[in-house]
Amino acid sequence: MQTISVIFSFRNEENNLEELIDRVTKTLNNLKNYDYELIFINDDSTDNSEEILENLQSKHPITIINMSRKFGRTQCIIAGLNYAKGDCIVCIDSDLQDPPELIAEMVSKYEEGFEVVHTVRKKRLGEPWYKLFLTKVAYKLINSLSNLNLPAESGDFKLISKRVLEKIIQQSEHRPYLRGLFIWVGFKQTYVEYIREGRKSGVSKFPVFSEGPITEFISGITGHSLRPLYLGILLGFLSIFLSFILIIYAFYLKFSNLSVPGTAGIIIVTSFFSGMILLFLGIIGIYLSKIFEQTQGRDRYIIKEIKKKIK
Repeated sequence: MQTISVIFSFRNEENNLEELIDRVTKTLNNLKNYDYELIFINDDSTDNSEEILENLQSKHPITIINMSRKFGRTQCIIAGLNYAKGDCIVCIDSDLQDPPELIAEMVSKYEEGFEVVHTVRKKRLGEPWYKLFLTKVAYKLINSLSNLNLPAESGDFKLISKRVLEKIIQQSEHRPYLRGLFIWVGFKQTYVEYIREGRKSGVSKFPVFSEGPITEFISGITGHSLRPLYLGILLGFLSIFLSFILIIYAFYLKFSNLSVPGTAGIIIVTSFFSGMILLFLGIIGIYLSKIFEQTQGRDRYIIKEIKKKIK
């Protein structure tokens, strides 16, 4: 009998946990020849989420991993991956926007021989139009500027095999872009489509203009490509070329006895190239910050305690 490890990263989801576990366990219990474990990584919740999970441990194989402080979803998922013992592993959010019933179809794909099963959202209900637009643009930019080929509208809801898990946890990046890492490892991959529901209760932990999505977007580009740096070189050559044209134009005005234009043009050109310099200093700074974080040698996360089901 094989084991499925289901990893949930959560923070303040007290109103969703009971329904989430009920739907997940019903789905898993209908799968033949599979045992399962439920791993909940608590990102320093301040509500009653932990107490609810403790009460449910008597009925379900729940393990609670409490972080020492808030580390963020990515680090929590990594903690869960390091702890998972299953033959295949499912990562899913705890807000009930991703349907747990889809796990059955993902397992079916796993049984066909696929080692990474992505989920792709055909529709995202309850999301503002500007968030959907920015998400689509972000995916296109990441695919254009990185060495990835992310399925459009794919998220963190995935199934991976134990072999893929071993390769993922071997990577030593301090702040990895997990969605990209699941693509980067290779192996046989596929996807299933679904309609994402709106959040049933609580508020989103990842507003579109918050640090989380912005950090994920930057990590998606800089974590898997050097193309942003190459873009700086290309624009540098373009700047030199434009400078030569301006020099030739200045000589033409001088020898043609034409009046020299005022300072407006100089200000525009200076502002433009100064902006480009600052932009690419920022890009270089992002790469340097990743090197700095990596060389610090700090742990990705710190676990305060692990609470297992008492047999």
